Amino acid sequence: MTTHAAELPVVVIGAGPIGLAAAAHLIERGLDPLVLEAGPAAGSAVREWSHVRLFSTWGEVVDPAAEKLLAPTGWVRPDAATYPTGGDWAEQYLQSLADALAGKVRYNATVTGVAKAGRDRVVDSGRDEQPFTVHVRTADGREERISARAVIDASGTWTTPNPLGGDGLPAIGEKSATDRISYRVPDLRDPAVRARYAGRRTAVVGSGASAFTALAALADLATQEPGTHAVWILRRGIGAGTFGGGEADQLPARGALGLAAKAAVEAGHATAVTGFRVTAIEHDSDRLVLIADDGRRTEPIDEVIVLTGFRPDLSFLSEVRLGLDERLQAPVVLAPLIDPNVHSCGTVYPHGVGELSHPEQGIYLVGMKSYGRAPTFLAMTGYEQTRSIAAALAGDREAAERVELVLPETGVCGGSGLFDQPENAASSSGGCCAAPATLQIGIGAPVSSGGC
Repeated sequence: MTTHAAELPVVVIGAGPIGLAAAAHLIERGLDPLVLEAGPAAGSAVREWSHVRLFSTWGEVVDPAAEKLLAPTGWVRPDAATYPTGGDWAEQYLQSLADALAGKVRYNATVTGVAKAGRDRVVDSGRDEQPFTVHVRTADGREERISARAVIDASGTWTTPNPLGGDGLPAIGEKSATDRISYRVPDLRDPAVRARYAGRRTAVVGSGASAFTALAALADLATQEPGTHAVWILRRGIGAGTFGGGEADQLPARGALGLAAKAAVEAGHATAVTGFRVTAIEHDSDRLVLIADDGRRTEPIDEVIVLTGFRPDLSFLSEVRLGLDERLQAPVVLAPLIDPNVHSCGTVYPHGVGELSHPEQGIYLVGMKSYGRAPTFLAMTGYEQTRSIAAALAGDREAAERVELVLPETGVCGGSGLFDQPENAASSSGGCCAAPATLQIGIGAPVSSGGC
């Protein structure tokens, strides 16, 4: 890289928890970050699930470098043993951190493209010596181009939820039924949202923590509003790990969340429909019917909540050379560590610049986006990623390759590769993990559930 390019900022895409942590680590290393946030405030995506409580404590969701940066401002971390909501996290930590970064964060700046200066993805000549160009659109429609020595994409996956269809594409009729479909955990404290689901029959599609959250919330609503019922649509059968790790989970709030979903089913507030992969959705008068690939049909339902995970938006990275796994759309070295087809009882080892590098030098996907379509992630993992990358950009390879993180155990085996197991079949490993298994961030127990 030329001397001129080395003097340019490191552009960080996204002012969420991982993007802001990246900026803090870069500053700690004497590098100049520029954070570009599409929304109007820090943690804009987190604010959209502000009603949901994390299953990680404050002690696990504050980055060490960020805390050092905040210390001179008088910021005091909340009780490390308590569980913040998304709103708490955004208001009490992320916005304070962005404010401490002062002019290093720009809001309402949407990244529309990343490339090498004067080189499309085909051209080899002089490529490594050229800085990156980051194309940005502002809220008023203006376009500009920013030069960068490196790019850290921490834009997450929140804006690109997976569709209802079991084949990864929208189900037939899904797009025409969007007024009855939500891809987010509902905030039942909002009177309008509450009215949408109260006394109604709602299909919840998905098998992860987000689905557990929705099931628990709807079960709570059912105790107050007669006629409220959830139909839980599962692409796999119910097995030993369906409801998570329970009391064996070293993140207790996450374990409690799975138990709350189990209680919802056992209490009759939710009915599980297993091995059901949606191919179509039809209107039945003013209600909806879901149709599976084997021809089964649900009873008429009023609303659908699709919580089938997320996928990365790679459209604005089309002119840089990424090395991505063909299945997960995660970096090729990282993908085997997080592949849910393999890791029915596996370990996501702490990782850094080595696993996150691409053929294009100087560009990194971090945080949720680095996991591609894999469903599991933890904030601590993202903080370790950014620490390693900042060290590498500063030329400290020893620190970049050093592991400084230990992850807690889930206490449960389970992966999407098991979805064809018969109902009530135990996992081949007996339902528990001896090593730290894959972890998920962000969608924890709802505010109304007591254990969180």
